[in-house]
Amino acid sequence: MTPPIIAVTGPTACGKTALAVRIARRTDGEIISADSRQVYRRMDIGTGKDLGEYGEVPYHLIDICEPGTKYNLHRYVKDFHRALTEIRSRGKTPVLCGGTGLYLETVLSGVRLPDVPQNPGLRTELEGKSLAELTGILEGYKRLHNTTDVDTAQRAVRAIEIEEYYAAHPEEARAASRATASPLPHRLLLIDIPREERRRRISVRLESRLREGMVEEVKGLLDEGIPAADLIYYGLEYKYVTLYVTGQMDFENMKRRLEIEIHQFAKRQMTWFRGMERRGFSFLKVPFEELGHFSV
Repeated sequence: MTPPIIAVTGPTACGKTALAVRIARRTDGEIISADSRQVYRRMDIGTGKDLGEYGEVPYHLIDICEPGTKYNLHRYVKDFHRALTEIRSRGKTPVLCGGTGLYLETVLSGVRLPDVPQNPGLRTELEGKSLAELTGILEGYKRLHNTTDVDTAQRAVRAIEIEEYYAAHPEEARAASRATASPLPHRLLLIDIPREERRRRISVRLESRLREGMVEEVKGLLDEGIPAADLIYYGLEYKYVTLYVTGQMDFENMKRRLEIEIHQFAKRQMTWFRGMERRGFSFLKVPFEELGHFSV
């Protein structure tokens, strides 16, 4: 039988990587990252890649594209299925690990996103419309669950283009919908860490990352010619350290604001995971205190 995917998730700084590596070693597995920022090369400290923890365990979807590019869900789904096929072809156990809830939920739902071609006629029709007008058009196709489709006019046009394609290709629309896709067999582990311990670990980890050279990492990326706006777009560490390096924020204010943002990010992650439960996902909750001797 094809082994189910073992998925390990939880809020930032809870110990996901260490648990996933231990599971992979016990199950003869390979790890697939479910982290939206670890895909970028040379963005190591701020994304918490912790590559030294993997040892001999093979990993996928880390360091696969250049900083400055806009990696997205569509690319992730394609890359995930490619990695999953490779792992299974070797008879290994796929271990999915990461805290990007959108990526995790989408692939476990079995969603497949088609390559939607450009529609020149539609683009001509939409040319010159304001972002508010484009948003209104898109809302006529679907309920907007997030703002990423409409943060620029270009993205909104592309989102409308995709919805128009789905309207003309209902079979591909069904494969792309979580409501009608066939979920992948999986076991979903959620590290259940107490709020105060999570906050403590976030603070300790931030101090560690600053000591390890997070500021120098950002300076190096800027020196390569990566635009500051692109690093700010990636959020959290890259946003605030870039603001500090470019003189828009002093060090202490940067550190304070960044710590607050990371705590808020962890709360949003937990909100997403609770939403997954409401949408039918079942978590095996792993108490943080038992991580050291948990086994599958």
